[in-house]
Amino acid sequence: MGVASALTLTACGSSTGDGRPSVVASTDVWGDIAAAIAGPDAAVRSLITDPSADPHSHETSAVESAELSDADLVVYNGGGYDEFAEKAVAGTNKRTVDAFASRVDQSDENEHVWYDVRTVGVVAHRIAAQLGELDPDKAAAYAERARTFENGLAAVTAITGKLAAEHPRTPVLQTEPLAHYLVAAAGADDLTPHEFQEAIEQETDPAPAAVAATQDLLNGKRVRALIYNVQTEDKITKDLRGTARNAGVAVVEVTETLPEGVDYIQWQTKNAQALAAALG
Repeated sequence: MGVASALTLTACGSSTGDGRPSVVASTDVWGDIAAAIAGPDAAVRSLITDPSADPHSHETSAVESAELSDADLVVYNGGGYDEFAEKAVAGTNKRTVDAFASRVDQSDENEHVWYDVRTVGVVAHRIAAQLGELDPDKAAAYAERARTFENGLAAVTAITGKLAAEHPRTPVLQTEPLAHYLVAAAGADDLTPHEFQEAIEQETDPAPAAVAATQDLLNGKRVRALIYNVQTEDKITKDLRGTARNAGVAVVEVTETLPEGVDYIQWQTKNAQALAAALG
């Protein structure tokens, strides 16, 4: 599987003039997945690639709006995560793949669906189907890449499945529910107080009682790991990490965006391996 940067173009795909379908993805995560399916046969552009950027509050520039308008296919997270992309395609006849709408468990409202490899597999096939309709001569190639990509996801599910079988209901904490689907696939129990997690996600200070309850779980070693989003850290979460380390609780660092130098499957495999090392 190639690294995203090798396949994701820096110019608007539909302006390449070479007849290939153009794909615009809201973030580099979905861009990497789309690029794995597109291969050399379609041009892929990711709008958000800066690790410090927040898709929740992103406002499209004039150039980005034009790219979204001109794209043959728009791939986005949905669920309110990248609302700028949802708004851009609303009420249009634009071809889209909405990952949140594609999630395997429709009862689960967690928006961080790129941590759910089952849903990502569905998204890969939907991208392939859309590209195949746009470019029928290459439809078989898109479908084959989607199958190859989905097979690669088995590396992740093998790890989480083993965790769920051998270490069921292992208690963990999360600074926010970013890795919710990874935790669920591993069969672990997230004991994070809801009030704490909700406040961190909304970028507000948790109530002192919520912070104290969370600290107590670590100090009492009632959890095996703290899953720590390094991209939304503040003094409160840094203090939690320090408490975890002092208590001998493993810290598993996770990110919202794709780390440099790896593709999606490599990234999620490393996340699963890190969780396994902490819980196994």
